[in-house]
Amino acid sequence: MWQIVQTASPQLIKAGLTYTIPIAVVSFAIGLVIALLTALIRLSQKRGAFLILKLIFRFYVWVFRSTPLLVQLFIVYFGLPYLKIQGFTPNGIQLDPVFAGILTFSLNTGAYCSETIRASILSINQGQWEAAYSIGMTRSMALFRIILPQAVRISLPPLANSFISLVKDTSLAASITIVEMFEVSQQIAAQNYQPLIMYMLVAVYYAICCTVLTWLQGYLEKVTSRYVVTK
Repeated sequence: MWQIVQTASPQLIKAGLTYTIPIAVVSFAIGLVIALLTALIRLSQKRGAFLILKLIFRFYVWVFRSTPLLVQLFIVYFGLPYLKIQGFTPNGIQLDPVFAGILTFSLNTGAYCSETIRASILSINQGQWEAAYSIGMTRSMALFRIILPQAVRISLPPLANSFISLVKDTSLAASITIVEMFEVSQQIAAQNYQPLIMYMLVAVYYAICCTVLTWLQGYLEKVTSRYVVTK
């Protein structure tokens, strides 16, 4: 058993550092940008043609929250090559596995995190807006100088949970041929015929990674809450 662990661990760690962690970090960073943009558009008070844009983003959130992540990965990687449009994509849309994974994870993360950010902004007392307006701030100035800094502290725990979930969800990338930790464990298990040991080992590495992220989450919560007065 220990010989298997010693032999497999370097390969799992390498796969984690090469694919699992980078894919999760890049996808979450892009997803946060998408989430913030989506939340701000959906909270916008503009009318007219802007309502169409709000409906598009609302539809985007609905689609990605209503369908399984694995199905989304399959559509992007295996389905898009069959989307053949004469004059535009005659050979379909063929994406690199890593790019397809990052694209899908980013869009999925953006949909979920947009609701977290939107709820955090809405949770700020209306008096904060009124106080900002009373000293001459515009809505944009109030949002970025007063509201968003407070919303960041409120949204930090659920956003950190989303990131931890994303790290675990990267194991689904094995289904589109990305050689991340879970895929490597499957390959090794097929060679040594010890699936129980291999899957328990990769579970331990995921647990270690998520434990470190949980500790980091707690640290960030303390930093962002250091000026909060508790009764």
